[in-house]
Amino acid sequence: MADPRFFKLAGPFTLGEIATRIGVVLATEGEAGRRVVDVRPLGEAGPEHLTFLYDKRYAQTFAASPAGACIVEADMVAQAPVGMAVLVAKKPRLSFAKAASLFYPEPQARGVRHQGALVDASAVVDPSAEIDAGAVIGAGAEIGARCRIGANAVIGAGVVVGEDTVVGANASISHALVGCRVVIYPGVRIGQPGFGFEPSAEGVVKVPQLGRVLIGDDVEVGANSTVDRGSGQDTVIGQGTMIDNLVQIGHNVVVGERCILVAQSGIAGSTRLGNFVVIAGQVGVSGHLRIGDGAVVGPQSGVKEDVPAGSRVMGTPSQPMTEFGRSFAAFKRLGRKGK
Repeated sequence: MADPRFFKLAGPFTLGEIATRIGVVLATEGEAGRRVVDVRPLGEAGPEHLTFLYDKRYAQTFAASPAGACIVEADMVAQAPVGMAVLVAKKPRLSFAKAASLFYPEPQARGVRHQGALVDASAVVDPSAEIDAGAVIGAGAEIGARCRIGANAVIGAGVVVGEDTVVGANASISHALVGCRVVIYPGVRIGQPGFGFEPSAEGVVKVPQLGRVLIGDDVEVGANSTVDRGSGQDTVIGQGTMIDNLVQIGHNVVVGERCILVAQSGIAGSTRLGNFVVIAGQVGVSGHLRIGDGAVVGPQSGVKEDVPAGSRVMGTPSQPMTEFGRSFAAFKRLGRKGK
């Protein structure tokens, strides 16, 4: 059960309304008007709840469940217990996520500016935006409609934040143009100077970082992640990309659309990722590389060469996953021989 101190419950909703709004088929006749009051996991759902089954390993739990309604694949409808309404979806987990968003919608901006916020007179802040205590909005910054700027967040001079974007507490954004419906979680640092230096006889000389960060629509940047601004070119995060917590993106990096970058991964400067790339946890990618569309890099890998589109690589240095598997198996056999 979601704690009502933290999550506001909407609804109840009829099954007919849910089916229409999330795009599934209600397979149980005469149940369109039946109401459910909340969503629950399969093992916790009761007669007033909507749940889902996406893994057939839990088929016995499903068959014995007292849940009022369940989202399942078509081949599981016949196994539903008596009294359970069934909604059919090709991807039950995805459909359940949409249903859960109906019951627990994201909070909306209240159009309130806390008296403890510091907003420069030259900043343009839409009246519908919400600015929390301690937030700082710099000179010439633009904050779009229905944005929410969290406590102690800092929006630097000239930064543009698009409509319906959320900036979490203690995040800071500088030298950046941010799209619409972006979520920037607490502690994120966007637009800091990249790691650019040149050695000389007099010592290390810092290279001015004169680029920006461009973030497309519908991007998420996880807590305490960092996105450095470009050194001359821009650092770019493509539309719909999901960035986990504790990810580092270096200067001039271009990340394509709808990529997934998992926690503790790092992308060095001037590397370019295509669309739909997946970078798993604790991956390090060297600079000036090309990672092609749809490529997948497995966890704890070190990438020092280009990765062709559609490839699946793993290991340090990275290699095709099939080769990595064979190498690992051979290594284990050698270990057993030494005993």
